[in-house]
Amino acid sequence: MPPRSLWLREALAAEDGAASPELRGPARADVCVVGGGYTGLWTALRLKELEPDASVVLVEADVCGRGPSGRNGGFALSWWPKIETLVKRLGEEEAVRLVRASADAVAELGRFCEREGVDAHFRSSGWLWTATSPAQLGSWEGALAAAVRAGERPFAVLSADEVQRRAGSPAHLGAVFEAGAATVQPALLARGLRRVARDRGIGIHERSPLVELDREQGVVRTPGGSVQAGAVVLATGAWLAGVPELRPAIVAVSSDMIATEPIPERLEKAGWTGGEAISNSRLMVHYYRTTRDGRIAFGQGGHRHVFGGRVDEAFFGETPPATRAHLERDLVRLVPFAAGAEVTDAWGGPIDRTADGLPFFGRLPGRVPIVYGAGYSGNGVAPSLLAGRILASSALGREDEWSGCGLNRGVPGRFPPEPARYLGAFVVRAAVRRKEGREDEGRSVDAVTRKVAGLAPQGFFRVNR
Repeated sequence: MPPRSLWLREALAAEDGAASPELRGPARADVCVVGGGYTGLWTALRLKELEPDASVVLVEADVCGRGPSGRNGGFALSWWPKIETLVKRLGEEEAVRLVRASADAVAELGRFCEREGVDAHFRSSGWLWTATSPAQLGSWEGALAAAVRAGERPFAVLSADEVQRRAGSPAHLGAVFEAGAATVQPALLARGLRRVARDRGIGIHERSPLVELDREQGVVRTPGGSVQAGAVVLATGAWLAGVPELRPAIVAVSSDMIATEPIPERLEKAGWTGGEAISNSRLMVHYYRTTRDGRIAFGQGGHRHVFGGRVDEAFFGETPPATRAHLERDLVRLVPFAAGAEVTDAWGGPIDRTADGLPFFGRLPGRVPIVYGAGYSGNGVAPSLLAGRILASSALGREDEWSGCGLNRGVPGRFPPEPARYLGAFVVRAAVRRKEGREDEGRSVDAVTRKVAGLAPQGFFRVNR
């Protein structure tokens, strides 16, 4: 069994040990959901909310929360940072509607945890979007201007002194602060969703991977059984890159994290006591936050990508030594007071990337409705709640604001075919790493490196959670 993340180990240790059974034999359901992460669980809950008498079965390849939902940084963010991209894809009216809904989703996540008794360490302490090199200063100006045009001011501009005081680090040269953002312990949220779903009468089968999908008959087959369903929801994130129709739209890229031992005294002395989530404005972004027991969880996206959309156990194995060493160096550079603290955990996972950094939803060909959603590109903790609404309405054949939303129109953009995709990503990633490394050191960047790095699609490496 591949190593669990720190988050998932904590979450599983807090449970009573009651496991969901594997799928055995044939079963029937009105809707079968494939995938036990945030998207699949929110979708299952929404299905029961819309149609309480509907039978819903969910199958998960391992345990709920084992994938990115239990391995991410736990940043619950809105889509305000991506408002310009939303406008470009959907038009201003629909973009503003959805970005406001995404901000509401953060608050709804907190209300859900309180209402359902899910102790996911939800903390509404906001998000610092910072610059840690002169080249990053002003990265947020386009989003701020677009928000003002929409009549909203979700960000407060901070001086270098202000952000350094709040983050406890001189590495930050400026920032904006989104007060509506929050953090969670991600695996506790996933396992809490699982518990609530079981309480609602949703049949959950863990350790039951999808091995075959009959699109015409609506049959989901696993090693030990099958589900005949009136509709199927595919909510497997980066694994959807294995679906031929979706492969051109998704690239699986790694996001890697480390966590220190608890250092609450250092946090107190440095002044990083507000619980703010922090990420800088690099393309290969650093993202970090504190935990309830005083650890620093620190991550970066984009260290690895795979050929042909294959998401295998390599994403879940031991963090490569070079990657871990890189993260440990960057942690001390950006959070100097963490120097000397023991790094107790390291883990990674796959992130499903799209060309513009936004998710997409749609329906696959077939007689039975088979709907899907993917492409969070590193920001899925809160938006997955909206995804559940989109997918539930689509699976039930409802015509409403969610099934009709602008993101529910199938594949929006395509990457080049293999092997050009893999080789191109390798070259561009190397250029991005070289460019941003020189910028971090205050050095100039040659024209060729800058030009090649500029070929990186928006959202290809970036992780905001």
